[in-house]
Amino acid sequence: MFAVAIPVALALIMFGLGLALTAGDFGRVGRHPKAAAVALLCQMAVLPAVCFGLIHLFGISGAPAVGMMLLAAAPGGPSANLFSHLAGGDVALNITLTAVNSVLAVFTLPLVVSFAYTQFYDDGASIGLRPDKFAQVFAIVLVPVAAGMWVRRRFPGWAERMRGPVKAASAVVLALVVTGAVLKEFDTFRDNFGALGGICLTLSTLSFAVGYLVPRLVGVAERQAIAAAMEIGIHNGALAIAVAVSVLDNEQIAVAPAVYAILMNIPAAVAAFLLARRRPPRPEGVLPAQ
Repeated sequence: MFAVAIPVALALIMFGLGLALTAGDFGRVGRHPKAAAVALLCQMAVLPAVCFGLIHLFGISGAPAVGMMLLAAAPGGPSANLFSHLAGGDVALNITLTAVNSVLAVFTLPLVVSFAYTQFYDDGASIGLRPDKFAQVFAIVLVPVAAGMWVRRRFPGWAERMRGPVKAASAVVLALVVTGAVLKEFDTFRDNFGALGGICLTLSTLSFAVGYLVPRLVGVAERQAIAAAMEIGIHNGALAIAVAVSVLDNEQIAVAPAVYAILMNIPAAVAAFLLARRRPPRPEGVLPAQ
């Protein structure tokens, strides 16, 4: 039952993402090429490398280690937009980064997970890079997003009215998915919560720091750097859990993403508070950039 419910739950979340997207959102990369390129590089290369180092530092192995790498490779979650808004970030850039990351995840997730299997399972097990794995990730990631985008284009009024309710439903579904993953593998959760709690909080904190500081160091504007920080620090835990359960057929791998999905809200709230305080006051009469 859990294995069947997870893809359905993820489909609702990704459909809701599609309702917020248009083809123009992908083209927005051209308006902020440096910000998008730096954020994507941090997301796809720096963060998995950081996660890999933390796994060794915390002495994690097996399914929890694979789950952490899967989580690190997952694109930004829907709540990244909310935290970016609270911190004064460029929410439009968040939407663009989530859209592009979701497409790239079809290719990066199988690669990262295959690498993690060879590194963290004693028997050297690997899912390989079989076409069926790419096809499964494609189906659970992009098909519902494309459906949501089609609905928005075909029925824009209905899509606009439904964005709020679908977003609220997605938040409830995400909470249920995380709770279900924890309860399903409660023994794994209990036995590894100490180590997983530490690595998840550390990874989340470093993700926000990398996501903000690296863009600022190369000259990316403040609002775009804040958007990058939220995109890199907040991951789509439901997607990682769905891949673990539906594609990898290993519910123990889903525990680490579930723990991260719970704990990441603490560093996210702190980061949003601190970044909002750093934001310079907007001159009177000047509207925010769109």
